[in-house]
Amino acid sequence: MKKKFRYAQNAPFILDMKPGRYAWCSCGNSQKQPFCDGNHEETGMFPIIEVIEEEKQVAWCGCKSSQTPPFCDGTHKKFLE
Repeated sequence: MKKKFRYAQNAPFILDMKPGRYAWCSCGNSQKQPFCDGNHEETGMFPIIEVIEEEKQVAWCGCKSSQTPPFCDGTHKKFLE
């Protein structure tokens, strides 16, 4: 199955996170961005599970092209050029 994803947004989702287990949407199809809601079935892609151990601010990748998923690495800036 071919992997198809879409950009959720051309910026990170910056959120204050509490400790817990999170499933980051890697395909961009979730209606609960940046987290998975199961809409990846037809993409052949799967969420990336991340465990947050302490309260902190996290920049979740929104463009789905980060080289350090699930976190933003600034890759989205290339799409503005």
